[in-house]
Amino acid sequence: MNRPVRVRFAPSPTGPLHIGGVRTALYNYLFARHNGGKMILRIEDTDSQRFVPGAEEYIIESLRWCGIEIDEGVGVGGPHAPYRQSERREIYLKYALQLVENGWAYYAFDTPAELDAIRKEYEQRGETFAYNYAVREKLPTSLSLPQEEVRARIDRGDQWVIRFKMPENETVKMHDLIRGDVEVNTSTLDDKVLYKSVDALPTYHLANIVDDHLMEISHVIRGEEWLPSLPLHYLLYRAFGWEDSQPEFAHLPLLLKPTGGGKLSKRDGDKMGFPVFPLYWVSPTTGETAHGYREDGYFPEAFINMLALLGWNPGTEQEIFSMQELIDAFSLDRVSKSGARFQPEKAKWFNAQYMHHKSDAELAVLYQPILKAHGIEASDEVAGRVAGIMKERATFISDLWDLTSFFFIAPTEYDEKQVRKYWKGDNPAILVRLREVLASIDDFSLENTERIVHAWIEENGYPMGQVMNTLRLALVGAGKGPGMYDVTSFLGKEETLRRIDSLLANLKPAE
Repeated sequence: MNRPVRVRFAPSPTGPLHIGGVRTALYNYLFARHNGGKMILRIEDTDSQRFVPGAEEYIIESLRWCGIEIDEGVGVGGPHAPYRQSERREIYLKYALQLVENGWAYYAFDTPAELDAIRKEYEQRGETFAYNYAVREKLPTSLSLPQEEVRARIDRGDQWVIRFKMPENETVKMHDLIRGDVEVNTSTLDDKVLYKSVDALPTYHLANIVDDHLMEISHVIRGEEWLPSLPLHYLLYRAFGWEDSQPEFAHLPLLLKPTGGGKLSKRDGDKMGFPVFPLYWVSPTTGETAHGYREDGYFPEAFINMLALLGWNPGTEQEIFSMQELIDAFSLDRVSKSGARFQPEKAKWFNAQYMHHKSDAELAVLYQPILKAHGIEASDEVAGRVAGIMKERATFISDLWDLTSFFFIAPTEYDEKQVRKYWKGDNPAILVRLREVLASIDDFSLENTERIVHAWIEENGYPMGQVMNTLRLALVGAGKGPGMYDVTSFLGKEETLRRIDSLLANLKPAE
């Protein structure tokens, strides 16, 4: 097929967007950008009973946070507007009626209650009811009723649906860009509902095919759960005479639980303490909440990098990709057929890698709100310098306060374990002598202080670890933090000496 690449992400606004849906959007976006194509956002809101207020806005904000850019669609507009299916409702009946006229569909007048009764009869006989070629001419349909009665029922407002007339005993040959050739016999399929009079709306199957055709979609990249619908969709393209413009299909593997058994769900996240949604969500109907990757402190680029590798393999050892690198490397032939197991710890690892590679200036912008929340007023230069010193030990920006608070606030309490270990024997007396050495240094830069103190330690034969950890106790209050000369050069001479004096004055040496 040699035509412009046009893909669509078409979620239903029935709740927060699962990360499996984000990955579907991402793969569509990467494929479109790699091939110089367009990315379309269509909202499939024809199921009015499952519509959730705020869900559409959540979807749009999630894509924006992830850096997935929309070329056409809801919130953007474009030549095929409107892109919200509920605003296109008058379009679909025409196509449903076209299928009836061409013999590819029929009216069915049975009510949901009547169908339930029929199903129960089948169950009592130990059989499974399927609405297909075996029963459609025995039930109240336009295939079994006289044409005048069909017209009379419609005219008097009886409830009806239009069902697809699935061919009997025909092999449908299909091709999936990920799974290869697939064959299905139509006798195993039922006659799906395409349109319902009760709400004058199409079902997913009809609206999806009509919109993909009218919006000139070249490739349908969607989740594995839609694979069973592929035979019907192939046949709908044939029924409409649109085979020449039919898109190519690719069905993505499932995202699996960390244990590997079954599809990843919110329950798994709740139980194991990780998000399964990109953003925080509050249900407008139940008040139930779900935490998101953004609010949990993940960088969007780390989240996207992690998601991209859940089901796609670049064919190299590379793991860290910018969005542009993903675009350059992406192809559907490297998408796996089998499900991808989600690994919460790997998600954290990705975030840590992005944390470690951020510049001091970037970190300053992110860290300043946390400092202000703790009552610390610091310049961007200082905030960035502190964050930069400790970023290698952090996974999230929120980790930085515990890692760096001692830079801004002198210790008033001292870690008991460190006290027992180092504030005893000769160490207090050695610290007094070290204070004199530090007080005599005019150039308190990291390099100069380190040179002078190391020479003094070696000259006196003191154990290096003991001296440094005793100094750490005075300056940090605990056995954590970076190299001691990073701390002394940041604090400066006056504050370094003040903290040593505070320890000497307030802490009695261990027995």
